[in-house]
Amino acid sequence: MDRLHEIEVFIAVAEAGSFARAGRQLRLSPPAVTRAIAALEERLGARVFNRTTRSLSITDVGQRFLEAGRRLVTDLDTAEKEAVGETASPQGHLNVTASVTFGRSALPPVVCSFLSRYPRVTASVLLLDRVVNLIEEGIDVAVRIGHLPDSNLIAKRIGSVRRMLVASPDYLARRGMPETPADLRFHAILAFTGLMPNREWRFQNGQKPGSVALRPTFEINDAVAAIQAAEMGNGITIALSYMVSDQIRAGKLVPVLDPFTPSAVPVHLVYPHARLVAPKTRAFIDHAAPRLRSALDRLAT
Repeated sequence: MDRLHEIEVFIAVAEAGSFARAGRQLRLSPPAVTRAIAALEERLGARVFNRTTRSLSITDVGQRFLEAGRRLVTDLDTAEKEAVGETASPQGHLNVTASVTFGRSALPPVVCSFLSRYPRVTASVLLLDRVVNLIEEGIDVAVRIGHLPDSNLIAKRIGSVRRMLVASPDYLARRGMPETPADLRFHAILAFTGLMPNREWRFQNGQKPGSVALRPTFEINDAVAAIQAAEMGNGITIALSYMVSDQIRAGKLVPVLDPFTPSAVPVHLVYPHARLVAPKTRAFIDHAAPRLRSALDRLAT
């Protein structure tokens, strides 16, 4: 069996965390993946994975070989791309993902200007309010809002946003402005479930974090709909700062309990570490980072 093929299969399994997922990514049957790993382990004289019917983990030998294998594949990819001139000009299809609301407000002009600059690149943008597995779903770059877990992804910070409570001036004139987080229990709460999954609001009281349990009068899994309900005077909702910056500037919404706003959360561009970063991906990150940073600054409240 081809040694490079074995290494490529090994890297795919390590990054996917599953023989089956790696097989789907590589379009190989499960037995073919198993044979490749078995051949590699026989050549190395050591196991690269500890596996049971329910779990898979990489061994110390496997972890050391993973880094060496990545370097080998990267060097080969670089040589091939330089041979055909691909490193000189970004080309191919680029897949980008972001959350729905942020993607709508910030991504289209950035992607369109990138495509104008690099006419040999085409792009797809996937807007989803869930965390996408970049490797499994074939994504080149993602915009991630929030603290990142440890992973094999490379991250470039482009800014930050705040979680905040807002309501319309009309609602606050009728019901009064809450003065403490505990006062929220006496107000109509319009819960966007993406930011209030456990029916609680986490706040910051000076340096001390806290939380208050809430009983929403209205719950919805769409941020725009929750914000619209708040604009119509139906209650207090939670949002990320960029979602409501225009409404606050226009006087349609007012920040609530602003002194208790939690610490800002970071925003990153992330992309897989799997192999050589393709020219199209590197070019997009270099193009998008300053533009998205400016967009976040503009959308800050």
